[in-house]
Amino acid sequence: MSKTYAIAAGAVVVALLGGTFAATQIGRSDDMFAECRASQSAAGAIGGPFELVDENGVTVTNEDVITGPTLIYFGYTFCPDVCPLDNMRNAQAIEILDEQGVDVTPVFISIDPERDTVDVVRDFTENFHDRMIGLTGSPEQVRAASQAYRTYYAKQDAEDEYYLVDHTTMSYLVFPEQGFQEFYRRDVTPEKMAESLSCFVDAAS
Repeated sequence: MSKTYAIAAGAVVVALLGGTFAATQIGRSDDMFAECRASQSAAGAIGGPFELVDENGVTVTNEDVITGPTLIYFGYTFCPDVCPLDNMRNAQAIEILDEQGVDVTPVFISIDPERDTVDVVRDFTENFHDRMIGLTGSPEQVRAASQAYRTYYAKQDAEDEYYLVDHTTMSYLVFPEQGFQEFYRRDVTPEKMAESLSCFVDAAS
């Protein structure tokens, strides 16, 4: 198990067991998404307002970005393997849904604003899906967005610009009205992710 993945798994366990989470949301009869859930996520306890800069250099908020079912991933463009693979998986799931007429927007939020400029983020997202939204911002903006989604990241020590960043590797499904509803681990296939996302979108309709 890689250091990044181990940290991600541990961070999620800690987050899900935290006292701030309303775990009673799960399994309630008034939960419209109950039949779609595979994780023991605390619906609505993750996520919140953020202000970032999109790949066109425009300052946007969560309300500008999350206008429909949205799949959010926190990572960085210099990531040697995890981030490209995860975002490719996400893009493949979105492509499956595109063929089915199900609209979900993929979003990539950089946790490495020092290197991930607007142009760098735009080049990165264009490699995966033409509707993937890339976001970066100031260190303070990025930190606030990460904290809203209970994600972890930490820059490794390095003497040059070729440093790595440990970070959470989950993907988060969020709706504009219902908020966060599900997370997806790295081992979920594009097909399984698409099936799950479709279930949530149908339930929200």
